[in-house]
Amino acid sequence: MYAVIKSGGKQYRVSAGEKLKVELLTAEVGQEIVIDQVLMIGSGDAVQVGMPLVSGARVVAKVVAHGRGDKVRIFKMRRRKHYQKRQGHRQGFTEIEISAINS
Repeated sequence: MYAVIKSGGKQYRVSAGEKLKVELLTAEVGQEIVIDQVLMIGSGDAVQVGMPLVSGARVVAKVVAHGRGDKVRIFKMRRRKHYQKRQGHRQGFTEIEISAINS
């Protein structure tokens, strides 16, 4: 059984026991969270698609860790203008483990 969920403006295909990194959530490590934004549930050939969400469907997940991703380096330059700008960014993430998919 799998589900397509929406978290942080992105969509993820998840199944029970799977770990994934999503946008930073305000939850403690070890806390269970419930994701109500389920777009689709599939089990074999049976597929249930929501318009836009599947009513009554929930995905239960456990927060494993918080962290920051790899550094993205931004470099801007204007030729012949003596302008250079360097900047870096590290996006925060939350690693979750999917416990159950309830339809």
